[in-house]
Amino acid sequence: MRIVRGLESYPPEADPSVVVLGAFDGIHLGHRAILGTAVAQARLSGLQALACTFDPHPLEVLQPERSPVPITTLEERLELIAETGIDTTVVVPFTRAVAVVEPEDFVRRVVVGTLKAQDIVVGFNHRFGRGARGDAALLERLAGELGFRAHVVPPMTVDGVPVSSSEIRSALQRGDLPRAARLLGRAYSIQGEVVRGAGRGRTLGFPTANVRTARPLLLPAGVYACQADVGGAHYQAVINVGVRPTFGETELAVEAHLLDFTGDLYGHRVRLTFLRRLRDERKFSSVEALRSQIALDVLAARRGS
Repeated sequence: MRIVRGLESYPPEADPSVVVLGAFDGIHLGHRAILGTAVAQARLSGLQALACTFDPHPLEVLQPERSPVPITTLEERLELIAETGIDTTVVVPFTRAVAVVEPEDFVRRVVVGTLKAQDIVVGFNHRFGRGARGDAALLERLAGELGFRAHVVPPMTVDGVPVSSSEIRSALQRGDLPRAARLLGRAYSIQGEVVRGAGRGRTLGFPTANVRTARPLLLPAGVYACQADVGGAHYQAVINVGVRPTFGETELAVEAHLLDFTGDLYGHRVRLTFLRRLRDERKFSSVEALRSQIALDVLAARRGS
């Protein structure tokens, strides 16, 4: 997939396209249906499938106090978009200047003019343009005027509830990994770099990798069974998300103990895929009691329970 950062970088000689618009945070099942509609239409029409998205999230610029914690970083989002078969993704930097563009002008000048859209695909609740005034109805009205075809993708439901990024955040914040996975269509994961920590895990007999993530973790404090991917290899892992109360610390950390791993992980990037929540984080009466519990956590992760 080709990635174009900024409309000014979009090649004027590019082929006509089917353009799909959206923030696509998380690339959940609903997003995949929208992106898949664009890909299918592009293949049918012999056009390129092009996703147009914004970064950062508009609320980060306009109302930062209301801005949601992202489910994916931009780079993770682009990786997941590529998996759907999209040919090109244009990332438009969202600024206050972009926010005041009228929706009609955005469609006319950007989507049809610059991106050469012959078809435009949106989700049923997508909003765009100044004051979020642009919607599916406006897009369908402009289609007749500007000569493109509008495709509005209806909501997808799981367990009777529409799939949405906000519903996924809510499930993750409750620690409900199975529900989040059903809505995402995959298990929740994060990526990060292994940095030096206090080194206590090694003294306990369970060396840990202190993972610095590129975005805040949506999960509550606790201990989780995970899969850790590093350097093309996969390992079962036990992850502690929390402040290590047994040692009187207060800074949130993500510490991963990789089962059956030997070696040095410092400076490596790892992907942690969260499979099950094993227990709450709690303060232990002694280091020995903590060591015994970690051994039980490792056993539970190995057994898949």
